[in-house]
Amino acid sequence: MAAPPDINCTNLTGKFVMNKSLSDDMDPFLTLQGLSWFTRKAIALATVVLTIREYFKDALWHIDITSVASGLSTTQEDRTLDWQDRDHEDKIFGKCRGKSRLFKMGEYQMEGPGSPEDAVFLQADKLKDGKTDSRFVDEEHVQSIVKQVGGGDWTAEQVWGFEEINGERRYTRRLIVWKAGKEEKCRLVYDYKGAVEKDDDDEDLAYGEE
Repeated sequence: MAAPPDINCTNLTGKFVMNKSLSDDMDPFLTLQGLSWFTRKAIALATVVLTIREYFKDALWHIDITSVASGLSTTQEDRTLDWQDRDHEDKIFGKCRGKSRLFKMGEYQMEGPGSPEDAVFLQADKLKDGKTDSRFVDEEHVQSIVKQVGGGDWTAEQVWGFEEINGERRYTRRLIVWKAGKEEKCRLVYDYKGAVEKDDDDEDLAYGEE
């Protein structure tokens, strides 16, 4: 299901399901992050549902995401969009440190150790093949950089936005992971599944408490 026009990166509150037929294969990406064969296959078979609540509090944007993958444990992906490093203990990826922010079209600056071609992919100018044109359709996007600090030694950067895919407006995440001179890219595409109630009293902050 396409995302309504009023659902955007400053109003992401809703339910989303990963569309695996439209998304890139995540297995090479997860392999470079050091996930076991068993975990990767479980993720490949799972239905991934995101419940997102976005709100403005204490002069900052917050995005709190509950991720449910059938057959796997529920994870929490909470972010404060102030571009400040925070630590987070992830059930799948272990100890991580990351930061997130909002940015407007034309203001993107890649934080990871990638090439100009990587930046082109992350800001949705090209697909993974580096040849096919694409684009974000909104003005505001979310950028996130995460480093694994528990021994995995990888860095991953994400950019979230909305793209027109097969004539429908869809929420997407562009991701690149770098490790030991290698990199993997993927684009994840989501179906919009409807509204959820906003929870402005949620005190969770991105990547742990300060």
